[in-house]
Amino acid sequence: MGNGFGEKLRAERLERGMTQAELGKDLYSPSYISLLETGRREPTAEVIEELARRLELAPKALEAWSQPISLSDAEYVLAGLYARQAWDLRDYPLAASHAATAAKIALEGKNTSAWWNMTYMQAECLLRHGDLAECQQITERLLEHPMARESVGLGVRARQMLAAVLQRQGQLSAAVDQAMEAMKLAEQLPPSSTIITGALRVLIGALAESGRLDEAWTHCRVLITQVDEKTMPQLAGEVAWVVGNVAFMRHDYAEGVKEHERAARLLSPANDIEMWARFNKASAAVRLQAGIVEPETLASIERAELAFSIVYEMKSDELEVAFIRARWLYLTGDIVAAIQKLREVHAQRDALAKHTAGEVSLLLGKSLKAAGEADEALIFLQEAQKAFSSAGAQDLIQQALDAMLEIRLAQQRTDAAAKDAKAS
Repeated sequence: MGNGFGEKLRAERLERGMTQAELGKDLYSPSYISLLETGRREPTAEVIEELARRLELAPKALEAWSQPISLSDAEYVLAGLYARQAWDLRDYPLAASHAATAAKIALEGKNTSAWWNMTYMQAECLLRHGDLAECQQITERLLEHPMARESVGLGVRARQMLAAVLQRQGQLSAAVDQAMEAMKLAEQLPPSSTIITGALRVLIGALAESGRLDEAWTHCRVLITQVDEKTMPQLAGEVAWVVGNVAFMRHDYAEGVKEHERAARLLSPANDIEMWARFNKASAAVRLQAGIVEPETLASIERAELAFSIVYEMKSDELEVAFIRARWLYLTGDIVAAIQKLREVHAQRDALAKHTAGEVSLLLGKSLKAAGEADEALIFLQEAQKAFSSAGAQDLIQQALDAMLEIRLAQQRTDAAAKDAKAS
């Protein structure tokens, strides 16, 4: 059987906004559906008939996908297999390279759905690795393709990806716009589609980082309705994670703690240690931003540090965890150690998103202010203001301005006192 069956099965599933678990529900495991889609398992006549029913296709249509394997088919299957193996090993540059090769073979073979899927995988790998400019170019190309216009599910996924890239680049307003467009498209999908859940999460993240917390919370309430007792624990945990983040940012600490405790129960490091690392990093960050300095916060930091020491990590992950550790030091009063750690992160801030780099400059400015280094503190606070202005993070701009105002007022009082002392 050729690769056509698996790729077209995947394309039909994604177009309907279904996960592998939803397609196989009650009969086939997600891993079995994955084997079919990657060409590593051939379906029986009974499987074809059942999948056709679930996809609302005629069984003859699925049978027609099964063609004798050609040399190009074999090359495509091999490249796709290598890409997925590299993905599983979290070697994202290698996975992106193999996915690009598979996409080229598919394009030469005029297999458009296979080309789209492997190009999307290439973009996902680039996003994971932090190659944001190239990821954006590829995602925009996918958006312009007729498949993204003809298939609602593919259009939503492409806009969701573009929103995530823009958010990582600090282009928060543009990220919100793309996420909003994705949600408008998603209204055409079945209410239970997990694609809607993914689009909501991206929109909430972009709104929250833009300081539009009330809007983010409104969408959180919608996101909660997407989860019920039938939802897979990993997905339910991701939803609780997102909702908890926004609750913390809105200063609803009780709700934030409740949701993050729920996420910690549902997310399993055995299932996805990289996601576990990212959750603990995010949980520690929002707890510290809320001023919650307690053993559980420190435990989240330590879990994130440990998990990222095990899995492949981008430079931005390493720096973000170091920044979180610096914030802990600052809030617990170890200003000297905080300044040292922040200087190390600040020296490599180009690897961070603009708004995150701005937060590093802001905290470094505040730390220097606490250490009595007012002139140097002003330099970093002004740098933070510029970074926040570029990212469109209005609430953080105000924090930088407030800190600068406090320093200048203190300097004015000092100058006035010195003049009074001299005059007397």
